[in-house]
Amino acid sequence: MSPLNAGLLVALGLIPSFVWMSFFYKRDCHPEPKYLITKTFLMGIIISPFAVLFQLGFTHINQWISVDYFNPSSSMFFLWASFVEELVKFYAVRIIAFKDPAFDEPMDAIIYMMMAGLGFAAIENILVLFRTIPDGLNSAMTVWGLRFVGATLLHALSSGLFGYFLALSWFSRKHAKKFVFLGLGVATLFHFAFNAFLASSMNQSHGLVWATGLLVVMSFLVYILFDKIRDRSPKNTIRLSPAAEKEISTA
Repeated sequence: MSPLNAGLLVALGLIPSFVWMSFFYKRDCHPEPKYLITKTFLMGIIISPFAVLFQLGFTHINQWISVDYFNPSSSMFFLWASFVEELVKFYAVRIIAFKDPAFDEPMDAIIYMMMAGLGFAAIENILVLFRTIPDGLNSAMTVWGLRFVGATLLHALSSGLFGYFLALSWFSRKHAKKFVFLGLGVATLFHFAFNAFLASSMNQSHGLVWATGLLVVMSFLVYILFDKIRDRSPKNTIRLSPAAEKEISTA
């Protein structure tokens, strides 16, 4: 493959994330600094190999002890994989945004989690394009279109739901760590459900319908929760207490 063609595939893989990034960024009534948005997005890309390594580790565990929980064809593997991906996206935000002075209001948690999710989705899109292009341009573009409105949006929305629970730490600081685990659990379950519906669509056509319906529900939830957090946020929000920040950072 020529460098030009490789560059085009990389650009195509980034486009869905950039489009959704622009859409969600404009929803923020106090737009975050672009340098921090960019760093969080890039960290979502950089940290993504850790999710792959964990998933490969699960596969090797299954080969050693033959436990169905880690069988790549089992539903439990989808659950573990979803958990790892949501955890990795959270750590991308923890590394980059949590300690930055610009992270100064509850709604920022949703925005930065979404940016990390879109970075993670971008590298997935690029890898999928490189894997499917040998099957022909039409096949690759079909997969790209489906991921544009499917997997890319899923990563943004599941991370956004996680971010909502992180945002709640501003209003109940003593339960900050609980909100981290609750957000991780909710994001994992939605992510798992989407992947399970897609997997079932290989044999049953209604699986794709259920996956699409789930995205609609998630979009509605994020829209409502985004506005709820925005309405609850005072004009001059005080940052998390050091104790709360420590609880979240060490989760």
